[in-house]
Amino acid sequence: MDRLNVLIAIVLSIFSVGIVLMPDLASAQLRTNYYANTCPNVESIVRNVVNQKFKQTFVTVPAVLRMFFHDCFVEGCDASVIVSSTSGNKAEKDHPDNLSLAGDGFDTVIKAKAAIDSNSRCRNKVSCADILALATRDVIQLSGGPWYPVELGRLDGLTSKASNVEGKLPKPTFNLNQLNSMFASHGLSQADMIALTAAHSVGFSHCDKFSNRIYNFSPRNPVDPTLNKQYAAQLQGMCPRNVDPRIAINMDPKTPRTFDNNYFKNLQQGMGLFTSDQVLYTDRRSKGTVDLWASNSKSFQNAFVTAMTKLGRVGVKTGRNGNIRFDCGRLN
Repeated sequence: MDRLNVLIAIVLSIFSVGIVLMPDLASAQLRTNYYANTCPNVESIVRNVVNQKFKQTFVTVPAVLRMFFHDCFVEGCDASVIVSSTSGNKAEKDHPDNLSLAGDGFDTVIKAKAAIDSNSRCRNKVSCADILALATRDVIQLSGGPWYPVELGRLDGLTSKASNVEGKLPKPTFNLNQLNSMFASHGLSQADMIALTAAHSVGFSHCDKFSNRIYNFSPRNPVDPTLNKQYAAQLQGMCPRNVDPRIAINMDPKTPRTFDNNYFKNLQQGMGLFTSDQVLYTDRRSKGTVDLWASNSKSFQNAFVTAMTKLGRVGVKTGRNGNIRFDCGRLN
């Protein structure tokens, strides 16, 4: 009887350890050569499509980069943000926080999927989630950022609901505590958060996302005092009151088409577009990192690669929790 109890205890302990390790096992299945036997040319196929899109419009860069981030922070990196709504389901992409995602990002992944599936060896073998991860690396490199090996092996998510988006994405008004808390919930450190926020080195924003900083910041200070005065005047010129909500401006006023560490130099000069940008310099807890990366591009790039790799492991779907979609815009 004692021996039976010991055996039961051992089995239960093994089972409980398995439960604890499951999230780690999901990301542990990721590896850079995941498609070596099933679709060995997947990286070059995706790169060719991204190159073509990049030649058509630079918007491809921030569009893909933002889409990857928005995807991973909601239900994990599972391409659920690409799924279109149906009459019976309002999908992630139609939540207000995702309406600003540019169509060129979706188009890039859909075209890359078509190119992959046109190869008989690769057809229905590569997930949309992995295609998005590869395309993100490629747009970063095309705009001057670092190349890095992309871990692969994600499955596509089985659901996409707009209701799952609420409260999952950082807001432009966030302070450092709010930023750190949200990123920490995905296993990302403050350094990872600062590095990933530097994606604002490229792309654009609509005026309504920061208008409070240039017109009605507070009763005493209509203009946010942490904003460079000359920059604030420029923003008011580009974004007058009651401006057309479709008007968008560059997030980096100096090198908007280059992924570089100029983002941090802008913060040093009070030229962070969002409150959540400028707080990285005004808060002493993060100021040192901004100063370091403003002066050391290589250090920033290394930190960014580390952060992107960790971001790509968030909420990875495996086994019965995912599949490979036939169409990135529709659940199977």
